[in-house]
Amino acid sequence: MASQSDNVSSPIEDFSPTVFFGAIIAIGLLIAFALYDTELATARFAAVQSWATHNFGWLFVGTANVLLVASGFIAITRIGDMRLGGADAKPAYSPMSWFAMLFSAGMGIGLLFYGVAEPVMHFSNPPISSFSDPGATLPQGLARNAQHAMGLTYLHWGLHAWGIYAVIGLALAYIAYNRGKPLNLGTFLNTAFPWLPKIVVDLIDIMAITATVCGVAASLGFGASQINAGLELLLGVPETGVVKAIIITVVTGLATLSVAMGLDAGIKRLSEGNMALALGLAIFVFVAGPTVFLLDSFIQNLGYYIQRFVYLSTWTESYTAEDWQSNWTIFYYAWWISWSPFVGIFIARISYGRTIREFVGGVLLVPSLFTFAWMTIFGDSALYIELFGHGGLSEAINSSMPDALFAFLGHYPLSQIASGLAILIVATFFVTSADSGALVTAMIASGGHQEARFVPRVTWAIAIGVLAGALLYAGGLQALQTAAIVTGLPFALVLLAMCYGLLKMLLEKQPPVTQLPGLETGSDEPVTAPAPSAG
Repeated sequence: MASQSDNVSSPIEDFSPTVFFGAIIAIGLLIAFALYDTELATARFAAVQSWATHNFGWLFVGTANVLLVASGFIAITRIGDMRLGGADAKPAYSPMSWFAMLFSAGMGIGLLFYGVAEPVMHFSNPPISSFSDPGATLPQGLARNAQHAMGLTYLHWGLHAWGIYAVIGLALAYIAYNRGKPLNLGTFLNTAFPWLPKIVVDLIDIMAITATVCGVAASLGFGASQINAGLELLLGVPETGVVKAIIITVVTGLATLSVAMGLDAGIKRLSEGNMALALGLAIFVFVAGPTVFLLDSFIQNLGYYIQRFVYLSTWTESYTAEDWQSNWTIFYYAWWISWSPFVGIFIARISYGRTIREFVGGVLLVPSLFTFAWMTIFGDSALYIELFGHGGLSEAINSSMPDALFAFLGHYPLSQIASGLAILIVATFFVTSADSGALVTAMIASGGHQEARFVPRVTWAIAIGVLAGALLYAGGLQALQTAAIVTGLPFALVLLAMCYGLLKMLLEKQPPVTQLPGLETGSDEPVTAPAPSAG
């Protein structure tokens, strides 16, 4: 089966020294600063995060809403009938295979890290809003806070996150499959805005690489903290910076080995096994926990999310002078934006032959519903313990977020086995995130080629691990959050420009489609696509 890369020049010809070395220098300076003066770096990271969230929270909220609305507009208009690859194109994957990969993209370290912690923290520390009661002690007030906690969790992990991914993924898929261009951000921008100077396009590619590396590094930092918490619980391994550094080193080494071997030889099988383990853990919690309560809660949570959708989507905390949204909603939107080049390229790569309506509907709805089910199983099970059970999770989680999942599993039978399985799942997500992030980053740096060379792939795998370790050492989770916010801020403007460019091109008279070898067969044969996790 021919590959798409047969249609374009070799990676060596498209290698951009400006992009590759520019990104390496930017990331290297960030690592050096984090390690040179830890106290100064921590203070600076905190100051930058505070400045970005207080002054540009409106930009993050506005960007997420604009991209979601644009996705909906594209899907419901006649544009939705257009097929990626041309009228005669056949999907490269069957619906089940395509949906399975969307599930994989929607699962990641973030869901394991926040699945229990976030709903409980929103419940115990609710924001000041018309739908919550921060001082509630009576059952009615606690129930209201629990419901609002799940509504906020759905907001952070639902349609807005996938609206961001849908726009960038569709833009890249359209330019690759309907215009016959390399699968690359710079190529899209050159096509949509031919007047842009090359140095500006290169800077945006550098920013995309930096955002991807920082976004993946943030997830790896969360994963290392959670693995360390689990090992302390099961084996008494102390929760220290040195142990986390060792975890990052070991897993980065495994990811580097995997990325060197290629996708089909390692990462594909690992991802499939990882998904099976994650589903197994979710089914265990669902069956062993308050099953009927979870079924009821899933329906009610969806209803609450739909009813309060406009309010939740446009709430900016402007009248309360609080920092709650800065630490949660703004961080999430910045995180999704920093991940958008990574996940967008993956989604584009697997979506040849889909109509635009199928693409948008599948990308928005399938991962969102799966994530809602995951958050309901873990989040509502934790809230059930707080409302009707022994309680105590709020204190444990507010004390240490990485401990949340294991403190929760301690309330279930076979808790030691379940905790060991959770550690294994986090570790495999860790490897697949670093591996896939390295592949996508190498693709960006090589002009959009799916077959990036060995040295760039390994270089980026190592860079992601080193950055995660350096930021975790310099300022813990706050440094990792700052990295995501800082890289997401300028890229929000790029996404808005890409949204405008995509709408402009889609509304124009369509040029003849350049068929891409190897993707017109409609078979399920893998086409060397990375399988990242979104968070």
